[in-house]
Amino acid sequence: MGSKNKLKRFRENETFHNVLQPKRADLVDAIFPFKGKWGADFFKNNNPLVLELGCGKGEYTVGLAKRYPHKNFIGIDIKGARFWRGAKTAIEDQLPNVAFIRAQIELIEHLFAENEVAEIWITFPDPQIKYKRTKHRLTNDAFLKRYKHILNDTGVVHLKTDSEFMHGYTLGLLHGRGHEVQYANHDVYHQEGSPDEVTGIQTFYETTYLEKNKAITYIRFKIN
Repeated sequence: MGSKNKLKRFRENETFHNVLQPKRADLVDAIFPFKGKWGADFFKNNNPLVLELGCGKGEYTVGLAKRYPHKNFIGIDIKGARFWRGAKTAIEDQLPNVAFIRAQIELIEHLFAENEVAEIWITFPDPQIKYKRTKHRLTNDAFLKRYKHILNDTGVVHLKTDSEFMHGYTLGLLHGRGHEVQYANHDVYHQEGSPDEVTGIQTFYETTYLEKNKAITYIRFKIN
């Protein structure tokens, strides 16, 4: 993507009512105004709140929002030029239950209050295979503690990935720490009984993986 195109998208994001781009200092040094109040003050309802972390183009956030109009969905990514497409689609399709936040996932506890979130989706994250990058792996212990803090008592996490490494690493960690694995499948498109929300929504990159016959894995789990 050219720099002119990026700048155009950044400018357009600033005009979208469904895009929030708080500065890091506003999150770390102050109380974010919607923290604990997403339902009442932003979405104007009490529907369950669902997050997509590292949402990329926002295809999954928008896809889930269309399927579940009685839930609120927020896509989070540090790269606003990517989720521009999802935000624009949500506006064009008049989806009132969609928002996007440009922020680092490490700051998630500054965005949401304890017990405020019903579900978290992590779709095709960078597996961060190199050892020195493990602190950025979105299912490591540190991130799971953050998720646990903002999830409600029945809250679950969904991990969908093409990385056998990420799938195996996460399963091993979950079992080793005594977390509750509710569903695990190492090839959702070639086994019966896969959840429809897992196979019924595909990202752009996912379609390219499938064209190359790459297996897509999925885990649903509860953090104890």
